[in-house]
Amino acid sequence: MLVIFDCDGVLVDSEPLANASFSRALKAQGLDWSVEETMRRLMGLSLKSSFEIVEEELGRKLPDDFLEKMQAVTYQSFRDAPLQPVLGVKEAVLALQADGLATCVASSGSPEKMRFTLGLTGLWDLFDGRIFSSSQVPRGKPFPDLFLHAAISMDVQPFDCVVVEDSVPGIRAARLAGMRALAYAGAPYANRDALGAAGGFLFSDMKQLPELVRE
Repeated sequence: MLVIFDCDGVLVDSEPLANASFSRALKAQGLDWSVEETMRRLMGLSLKSSFEIVEEELGRKLPDDFLEKMQAVTYQSFRDAPLQPVLGVKEAVLALQADGLATCVASSGSPEKMRFTLGLTGLWDLFDGRIFSSSQVPRGKPFPDLFLHAAISMDVQPFDCVVVEDSVPGIRAARLAGMRALAYAGAPYANRDALGAAGGFLFSDMKQLPELVRE
């Protein structure tokens, strides 16, 4: 069996910090979305998909240096906070690996961003060499491409995979890939109803994860 982890909001507690930076950057472009609105509309999507939505809303292209400037601010906020792993996730991953289960990461984030966030939180070594990004596939979440790519790369059939996600696009992608979807809803911003409606099995404490995977 293969356990596929999303990164942001599942392994690292980055969503509030990242979306605060995104919201501020959008306000500077004239799009007045609160942090909550930014999360509701864009959480779980690739940057490419997020930018398409934002540009449609603005009616124009974002500046060429928008991403570079926003990421510099975001990375600094991760350093300052500092960014933390999601509570209990390291122990859960180690327990799964001790059981002999394969694990990997499949995220909408770029490889560079995951190297930074997983490195900063001490989780990189748990997954080194088994980290997949939506930049490697034609379509990001909610399409199943990324999870199928991860399964193929790890030489595991989709029906033998469990995905751990915290976003609706991620849960939809897992279900479309024919995989079991566990929806982590332990964060205050989690939209439990939407995660459940998308086909995720809700849980709110990473301590529950090894047992849920074994079921």
